[in-house]
Amino acid sequence: MNITSGYAIGIIGIAICVLLCGIGSAIGLYKTGSAAAGVLGEDPKKFGKVLVLVLLPATQGIYGFIIGIIASSSLVDGMVAAQGWALLGKVLPMALSGLVTGIFQGKSSANCIYAVGKQESLGGKLIIYPAMIEFYAILGLIISIML
Repeated sequence: MNITSGYAIGIIGIAICVLLCGIGSAIGLYKTGSAAAGVLGEDPKKFGKVLVLVLLPATQGIYGFIIGIIASSSLVDGMVAAQGWALLGKVLPMALSGLVTGIFQGKSSANCIYAVGKQESLGGKLIIYPAMIEFYAILGLIISIML
C-alpha cells in the first residue's frame, strides 16, 4: 500500500475528522472549564447550573468519533484513489464544522457561565445561545452521514 492508494487517503480523511473534532472540543472544554472554575471558586452551589454549559463543547468530539466509526466501515483493501478522495470528502463537513463549532461553542458557553456567576436565575435561559451553535455541528454530522 502506498500513500496514494485510496485506502490510505480514506484513513487520512477519517483521522483528520476525528482529530479536528477532538481539537475543537478540547479547546471549547478548556474555555468552559476555566470559566466554571472561576464561578465555582466563588460559589460552589452553582455547579448544577454550569455543568451543562461546561459539557456542551464535548459533543463535537463525540460526533467526530461517530463519523470515524461509520466511515471506517467504508474502508476496503484495494480502494482506488478516487474512492479514498470520496471518503475524505464525506467526512470533511463534520471535520470542519466540529472544529469551528467546538471552539465557538466553548466561547459562547464560557460567557454564559460568567453570566450565571453573576445571576444564577439565568442558567436555564442562557443555554439557548451555545445550543444554537450546536445546531451547525449537527448539520455537519447529518451531511457526513448522508454522504
